[in-house]
Amino acid sequence: MTKRLIPLIVVCFCWASLSAQVKQTPAADDYNTIFKALKWRSIGPFRGGRSNCGTGVVGDAKTYYMGTTGGGLWKTEDMGLSWRNVSDGFFKTGSVGAVAVAESDPNVVYAGMGEHAVRGVMTHPGDGVYKSTDAARTWKKIGLELTQHISRIVIDPKNPNIVLVAAQGALYAPSKERGIFKSTDGGTTWKNVLFVNDQTGSAELSMDMNNPRILYAAMWEHGRLPWKVISGGPGSGLYKSTDGGVNWKEIAGHGLPAGTLGRIGLDVAAGQHGKRVYALIDAGKSSGLYRSDNAGEDWSLISTESRILSRGWYFGEVRSDPKNPDLVYVSNVSLYRSTDGGKNFIAIRGAPGGDDYHS
Repeated sequence: MTKRLIPLIVVCFCWASLSAQVKQTPAADDYNTIFKALKWRSIGPFRGGRSNCGTGVVGDAKTYYMGTTGGGLWKTEDMGLSWRNVSDGFFKTGSVGAVAVAESDPNVVYAGMGEHAVRGVMTHPGDGVYKSTDAARTWKKIGLELTQHISRIVIDPKNPNIVLVAAQGALYAPSKERGIFKSTDGGTTWKNVLFVNDQTGSAELSMDMNNPRILYAAMWEHGRLPWKVISGGPGSGLYKSTDGGVNWKEIAGHGLPAGTLGRIGLDVAAGQHGKRVYALIDAGKSSGLYRSDNAGEDWSLISTESRILSRGWYFGEVRSDPKNPDLVYVSNVSLYRSTDGGKNFIAIRGAPGGDDYHS
């Protein structure tokens, strides 16, 4: 055999072998059978998205729930040492905006879907409210599918069937499915008890846990365009109800900033029997932490600390300690704490790696 024939023979052999393999390639329908035994597993990177809602459980210092912006709802029963997902297989969307546990029955948990921080990389609109009656083992969707973005859920401390939902509504277009919704039958039916206009949703809702008939709601006219954030408008304002959310009255003046208001963070201080209320208000040059010591009748500007006010349309949450109304926390690029009723703040947790604190 000459050296010239060797390459030709090799080529012919390879072609014949390739042809045989092509003929043996299974049909597309057979792939399900071939790969049936294979299972997907995550190989990293092990980093979740933002978490912008969470809650503890009254009477149980070890159990907490955390809602993420793309990974559903998580639960820990060992003070955060380990977490497990409790929403997979039940929730149809992954972005959780609010979670609440009933004080009178910790088996009852409500989750509101749709991230409420209106940044340009929001993952996905939500699909309403889910409810669990077995401490998050199983879930049932209970309505408000068109609200898209839910900012807060509050539950009557003595009746787990009385629940109110603060819905910001659609971000990119006007919609009527926004404002405050209330249910008295555990979410079987809902009533829109506070509606301002189709571009104004509720950014915050706070209940006086000593007297659940008293509620405060922050209404926020807002939206997002490809080139800007819309924060504030004629529909924005602070509202109060004294009959459990059936009727609402707008609070204006008496020390609150005039003009266009942006996002407002709210908290009723439990230690003062509902008399003290904090409001973190985004209002341009009038932005600041405002405080009322007479149940919202009069307000004082307590702090204009720039560190707690940055990106008010994005952060804007304030919480007081349930046993000490002078101990106040504000989440922002860092986590800030005041021990004198909001007059002065110190950073108690920095922002490693560019992280920030939403809730």
